[in-house]
Amino acid sequence: MAVDVFAADEQSDRPIDLDRWATLAREVLRARGVKGAVEVSLLFVDEESISALNERFLSRPGPTDVLAFPIEDEPGPSGRSPDLGGTGPGSDVVGEPLLLLGDVVICPSVAAANAVVNEVAFEDELALLVVHGLLHLLGMDHEEEAEAQRMEKLERKLLARFHRPEGTQGAVALEEGGLPA
Repeated sequence: MAVDVFAADEQSDRPIDLDRWATLAREVLRARGVKGAVEVSLLFVDEESISALNERFLSRPGPTDVLAFPIEDEPGPSGRSPDLGGTGPGSDVVGEPLLLLGDVVICPSVAAANAVVNEVAFEDELALLVVHGLLHLLGMDHEEEAEAQRMEKLERKLLARFHRPEGTQGAVALEEGGLPA
């Protein structure tokens, strides 16, 4: 089995190309050494939904651009393998068990506002949020300055390699490290 990205658009503020962002997520995960039967959820939600999640899990009021929910808190692609205790009636274990890595939740309307502030295309901002959320699932953080710099450098590298914005201008900005991290 391969890395499986479940992508869902649960908002109506901005049109989302689910295939594009799921492909980016798969490429980034593979580049970071994630392989085998792995599943990640990539959810695009409205401001009300992300505000509720932000308040509930981080005790922060209001909407945010991206939240990452690793299945387990241990660094690295640990995740959780469901049903390791056995199989259902009449079934045999085939291959390796599925590893649930976690969920990345993105708010396109907040991303659109951030894109204006950061003077980047909406698609560039979404790409950054997808990569940022995935790196959190893989155990990276930005609480300390050295960690933040390492994470930002890796984000720029992954975006330059896998994000293909429409039009030449976006590609040049990425090659020059133009995306704010």
